[in-house]
Amino acid sequence: MSSTAVPFAAGPTLLSEVTAAVRTAGLTLRDRHTPHARGVSLEEIVAEIHANDAAVLDVLREPLLRARPGSRWAEDELAGGALPAGEWWVVDPAEGNINHVHGMEDWAVTATLVRDNQPVLTVVHLPLTGDTYTAVAGGGAHLNGRPLKVSAKTDLGAALVGTGQARPGEDERTFRRIGDSVTAMLVNGLVVRVSVPATMQLIHVAAGRTDAFWQFSDVRSGLVAGALLVAEAGGTVTDLAGAPWSTASRDFLATAPGIHTAALDVLSPIA
Repeated sequence: MSSTAVPFAAGPTLLSEVTAAVRTAGLTLRDRHTPHARGVSLEEIVAEIHANDAAVLDVLREPLLRARPGSRWAEDELAGGALPAGEWWVVDPAEGNINHVHGMEDWAVTATLVRDNQPVLTVVHLPLTGDTYTAVAGGGAHLNGRPLKVSAKTDLGAALVGTGQARPGEDERTFRRIGDSVTAMLVNGLVVRVSVPATMQLIHVAAGRTDAFWQFSDVRSGLVAGALLVAEAGGTVTDLAGAPWSTASRDFLATAPGIHTAALDVLSPIA
């Protein structure tokens, strides 16, 4: 996936309709936010997470399906791998849900239209700040209507990079690869950020605030929005073997183009 993605003929109103729906859903999630953590036991935390998801989906699902007749809904937000052919809504009603229920601020509502396993339109809304990131394949990436552009960095040694786990309870091999990759990037990069969720790191790559993000996972809902934003902002999005990324890819790398080869050299032996 790159900034040369095939343009998507979204029609004059689709992006505005999706943006309106996501912003409205964001009000629901904002109203549920508290400045303190909710839940102590694992069961209580999981219940809070599910309640957030259900509340947002109640107001988001139907407007999105109505905005794109014939589109389908990817039900499991933690699923990965290729989707059947056609157009699918891949939505995270509370991207960074774990942060939300712990009273933190790094969370968003995301909705991405995926056509034949490539994201073609996305909206990421941050309800606490009111910021809205949008991208359409072939139409660029924007923050509140202003164009985004990735970093001009060419030296990995000067790069601010990031990673994080995709979901709780991943296998030990994945956790070890994350640890090994952080060590390798601490040696070869400037500073490494490890945090969740992926989208909240990828918006920074798209905006040129950070220079790379990688993940040893294929959770679609955490990657599709950021993948399109980075690509449309001029970045390079591949798997960790350097092949173009799609929802069928098993891992993920999004970078400023000037450090992509160097990042691959560091990460591909670990993948």
